[in-house]
Amino acid sequence: QVQLVESGGGLVQAGGSLRLSCAASGRTFSSSAMGWFRQAPGKEREFVARISWNGGSTYYADSVKGRFTISRDNAKNTLYLQMNSLKPEDTAVYYCAAHYSGSYFYTSSYGYWGQGTQVTVSS
Repeated sequence: QVQLVESGGGLVQAGGSLRLSCAASGRTFSSSAMGWFRQAPGKEREFVARISWNGGSTYYADSVKGRFTISRDNAKNTLYLQMNSLKPEDTAVYYCAAHYSGSYFYTSSYGYWGQGTQVTVSS
């Protein structure tokens, strides 16, 4: 079992940066691929980025490619999302999740979720 707690969200002006963290507890974090998703008001939760269990492979949604960087520190049981050049359309609740099975792009492929952290980007 994996328990996930996100932090690092907040209010930032357009063009600014934030770094989200996701602290994990449980034995399986270091062997699990991890993902970041986000959900804006009135919209479905959408894929943002994912990283393999050892950090050797990453993949991003087109909307964040080149601006966001996903990383992990297995020794600290922590997942990160560095967000640069933020835009108002990045405003959402951001969730980290532990991959279970299936395509990385679908929420149904993730077995454990954090409670989310709010990111608000003002114009």
